[in-house]
Amino acid sequence: MAGPGVVVVAGIVTAWIAVTTSDGLVADDYYKQGLAVNQKLARNDAAAAMQLEARLRIAVDRIELRMVSRAGAPLPSRVRVTLAHPTRGGEDQKLLLAGEQGAYAGQLVAPGPGRWQVVIEDEANTWRLAGSVQLPDAPETLLMAAGKR
Repeated sequence: MAGPGVVVVAGIVTAWIAVTTSDGLVADDYYKQGLAVNQKLARNDAAAAMQLEARLRIAVDRIELRMVSRAGAPLPSRVRVTLAHPTRGGEDQKLLLAGEQGAYAGQLVAPGPGRWQVVIEDEANTWRLAGSVQLPDAPETLLMAAGKR
C-alpha cells in the first residue's frame, strides 16, 4: 500500500507545481509576434541602409552604447535597448538611453549570467539592431546591421 500511496502523493505535488508555476518559454502574444516578423525585417534592412554599428558594454549596474552610421545618417538623441533572456522572461529589461553624437549610457539592474538577446531601436521604430551578449564572459559586443535577405 505504501508504494501506490507515494505515487498518488507525488502525482498531486506534480499537478500542483504545474498549475502554480509559469512557463516562461512561451510568449503570451506569440501570434502577434509572428505577424510582426516582416516589420522587423524591414527595420533590420533600414539599419543596414544606414550602415549602423553599435558597440555595447555592460558593467555591473551600467550600460554603455557607442553607435556610428557608416553612411553618415543622423543618430537619434535617445534609443531603446532591450535585454531579453531566452528562457527567463521575468528578467527582461527595457531601457531608454539618452545621449549625443552616438554615445549613450544609463543604469540597469545587473543581469544574471547567460546569453542575452539585445535589441537596439530608435523611438520612431524605423530601424533596429539585434544581437546577443554572453554574460559575464563577454560583457562587450559589436552589433552590425545585416543586409537584405
